[in-house]
Amino acid sequence: MLKTIAAILAIALLTVLVLALTKPDSFRVERQATIAAPPDKVFALINDLHQWQAWSPWERKDPAMQRTHSGATSGKGAAYAWSGNKNVGSGRMEIIDSVPPSRVLIQLDFITPFEGHNTAEFTLQPQGSGTTVTWDMYGPTPFISKLMQVFFSFDKMIGNDFQAGLDSMKAIAERP
Repeated sequence: MLKTIAAILAIALLTVLVLALTKPDSFRVERQATIAAPPDKVFALINDLHQWQAWSPWERKDPAMQRTHSGATSGKGAAYAWSGNKNVGSGRMEIIDSVPPSRVLIQLDFITPFEGHNTAEFTLQPQGSGTTVTWDMYGPTPFISKLMQVFFSFDKMIGNDFQAGLDSMKAIAERP
């Protein structure tokens, strides 16, 4: 009986490991929203990391989160570090490229609960009198992430947060 249970567990473990090996070596999560506001107004909410507290979905997950701003006030060189509860972890982001009012590129480094080094990119396209904002995050997929992807969809987990953030950004930018 014990040998049978051990064999079943070994097969299950092997199956999970093989499935993890089939996962891609990189990932991309993307969400998009159209906001009834000009690109420069939306761009200001993204390019100034101080503004993120008003719309970022992670701010609501830990209102007591510790935040530290450094570097430039906004744009290239602006940096933001955070440390919070289990829902937000800790990490640092820095704007590495800023093209007003169409693009912001961010180096995103997670420290806890899992180390990760990714890129976040916001692109803004004029759409009539409004702006279409695309929020992407992409980067390498280390083996531990591949194991997690056997059980969880990164696109759904992260994508839902991106959509909530874009919805908040939309509400703020569309205020008169």
